[in-house]
Amino acid sequence: MKLSGGVEWALHCCVVLTAAAEPVPAARLAELHGVSGTYLAKQLQSLSRAGLVHSVQGKAGGYVLTRSPEEITVLEVVEAVEGPQSTFVCTEIRQRGPMATPPSACTAPCAIARTMFEADKAWRAALRQVSVADLGRMVGTDYEGDVLGQVGKWLSRPS
Repeated sequence: MKLSGGVEWALHCCVVLTAAAEPVPAARLAELHGVSGTYLAKQLQSLSRAGLVHSVQGKAGGYVLTRSPEEITVLEVVEAVEGPQSTFVCTEIRQRGPMATPPSACTAPCAIARTMFEADKAWRAALRQVSVADLGRMVGTDYEGDVLGQVGKWLSRPS
């Protein structure tokens, strides 16, 4: 399984928004992370369509989380960017080739599909257990000092 870079960017933005006292413009988030503003804007739009962030219009506008960071899961962010579909797609390969199993005999998913679907469920369950607030706390332990406090101060400075 390979997730797009947009998932990483969206998760970082959600964590950063927990440190912001006011709405944060997309350009400011892009500057903070040193990433493409155009590409980041697409991720923010995905988060907005999923109802995870809200765009505030006007001079002091930007993005804010729509719920408390404790209520937003990593899975929600992943699904906002990548979509809710399973990471595995069964194409019923067992029904192909010279020894193809007839469709009428394929009444249940095969062992490979069952295994992959179970792995997808476990992966989603793990991501559902971690909130954006949890990520913020973990980020805080990755650095010396109050990194999210420093980010909040940086965001509040004029750009």
